[in-house]
Amino acid sequence: MRESSLGFCNCEFGHIPNEESLFRVIPAPLEKSVSYGGGTKAGPEAILAASEELEPVYLGTVPGEAGIEVAPPVNCDLECQSVLDQIGLEVFRSLDTKKVPVVLGGEHTVTYGAYSGIKRFFSNDDIGIIQIDAHADLRDQYQGNPLSHACVMRRISEQWNPRIHQIGVRGISKEEFDFRNSHPHITFQDAPELWKQGLSKPFLPDDFPSKVYLTFDVDGLDASLMPSTGTPSPGGLFWHQVETILEELVRDRELIGFDLVELAPCPQFNSPDFTAAVAVYAGMWAVCEGRENNAIR
Repeated sequence: MRESSLGFCNCEFGHIPNEESLFRVIPAPLEKSVSYGGGTKAGPEAILAASEELEPVYLGTVPGEAGIEVAPPVNCDLECQSVLDQIGLEVFRSLDTKKVPVVLGGEHTVTYGAYSGIKRFFSNDDIGIIQIDAHADLRDQYQGNPLSHACVMRRISEQWNPRIHQIGVRGISKEEFDFRNSHPHITFQDAPELWKQGLSKPFLPDDFPSKVYLTFDVDGLDASLMPSTGTPSPGGLFWHQVETILEELVRDRELIGFDLVELAPCPQFNSPDFTAAVAVYAGMWAVCEGRENNAIR
């Protein structure tokens, strides 16, 4: 991703000084392990460009009025672990300056770096992870690479053992199936169950942490809504299901940061780019709504 002056919804909220902004968007165009379709390194810039077409009101509120700063893109030309370390540092710096980190990938591996920054800042807190995804991403390695996008939740699980709740999975290997079933800190509502029964009530286990990080792989959406990703998959989430998940999440929990990953833009096909930008803005809405619901200041 080249150096860019693009902001997020800059035409609407560019007048708000960065030092007063609640959100800090961190573009992380990492693409080192994609295994089917490529192009995720172009995802962050496509999301920023599409955001200029967003309308400011979302579900009756204007999340962008809290202010949206966009950081320079992370240098993803380095070896993978160095890139992840830099992403972690950017997330930590965001939190340390009282900003909510919003990481734009790139492949899903960026979530390991983002969560390392979360854990560095919230060193004494349990931070649960909500994962919207078509895949479990719990392989020990994939194509010989333990830092593959297909392994990111396995690496996070091994390093920090957080509570993880997966939503929308419909592609899972036998290795991942066995790992998930033998690790009770990982709970899930897979796509077939979600389609047949609707979102679980209660949405999360009662003892799930009060502070939550959201990782949103766009292939969690149905392929008809999100074809611009490396592994578009049928049977996924539709938009109002995503909104319901966010609404349920912030009823009694605090969203402290989130990422959106795996957009691989297709030339002359801009609807998925816009959908991804709306998803980012919806995440910002959830942060603001959760703070209001839970009197977080």
